Amino acid sequence: MPVVEEVGSSGFAIVEDVLDVDSTNRLRVLMASIARAEEGRGGVRNLLDVPEVRELADLEAIMNLVRPILGAGAFAVRGILFDKKDGANWKVPWHQDVTIAVRERIDVEGYGPWSVKQEVLHVQPPAHVLQAMLSVRLHLDDCPKSNGALRVIPKSHEDGKLNQQQIEAQSNQREAVTCEVRRGGALLMRPLLIHASSAAESLSHRRVIHFDYTNVALDGGLQWREPQN
Repeated sequence: MPVVEEVGSSGFAIVEDVLDVDSTNRLRVLMASIARAEEGRGGVRNLLDVPEVRELADLEAIMNLVRPILGAGAFAVRGILFDKKDGANWKVPWHQDVTIAVRERIDVEGYGPWSVKQEVLHVQPPAHVLQAMLSVRLHLDDCPKSNGALRVIPKSHEDGKLNQQQIEAQSNQREAVTCEVRRGGALLMRPLLIHASSAAESLSHRRVIHFDYTNVALDGGLQWREPQN
């Protein structure tokens, strides 16, 4: 099934060999440097502040995956490094990704609650904003089930923004899929897709660069922290 149709139907798709070995090696070195500078413990936010990462987010090989789904006007709005390793090996319960990063607080109907993460304002937007987004998770390491691979509930993105009780009900009633991705591959997913991950069984790295993309403006004067280039 083509990637566009797979994301539309299931809410996710795995694309192998998006980055070659040399590229992943360079990114491993860069992420190690950024994590040291930021004193990251298993992850670093605000990656798009780094010029090399900004270039990566706009890489044609990645945008060729994003544009057919979101349209020609798609642009990156957030970048995060996740690194499961010895000393930072966490598990994540079933959830949806429901917050976005914005420049300043403007109280607009349908937006809230607000939070601050690593000195950046975040807010939960209405469902229509999240439905116009796509996440791309670039894997810098092989990520089988034993290395904390993401688990997803296919088609759950079709049910809109859910509360925790609804999320738990779906996770109990529907079959999950484990998204095993090889080094250099990407997992594309809709933010409202219900997902979780277990702690890694090994002590090796599980480095993932997570980008969020959109093609819409926010309401009421709110602005994405990362504007369209």
